[in-house]
Amino acid sequence: MSQNTFKKKLKSGNKPKSTGPRKTIFSWIEEKLDITKVLGEGVPVQLVPPVGFIVVLALIYIWSNHRAENMVRKIEKAQQEVEDLRADVTTLEAEYMLSSMQSELAKKVADQGIIELNEPPIKIEVDE
Repeated sequence: MSQNTFKKKLKSGNKPKSTGPRKTIFSWIEEKLDITKVLGEGVPVQLVPPVGFIVVLALIYIWSNHRAENMVRKIEKAQQEVEDLRADVTTLEAEYMLSSMQSELAKKVADQGIIELNEPPIKIEVDE
């Protein structure tokens, strides 16, 4: 029988990849964590869904706490702004009330030659 050959000669740097065992997530876990001492040979596939579910729940819990803390910070910032605005409104109301008093108005219009009356106005009656 004849042997299979390539039509074009391969360059020395372009050798076909060997079809050795592929690295999967399970082999990576075994390599990095060396859990064969605890679990025996290989990772039991039956444990993957419950562990995955627990990991997803943990991520949701972490995300929820992060979001809640951000919301608390925003609420505190908004409350501080409300307190500042309330203080500004109180100050402006006090200034308005002071400036609308008759004695304060008399002081402001005195420069224009308008004086405050000390006697009540006179009612004029006309007979027809």
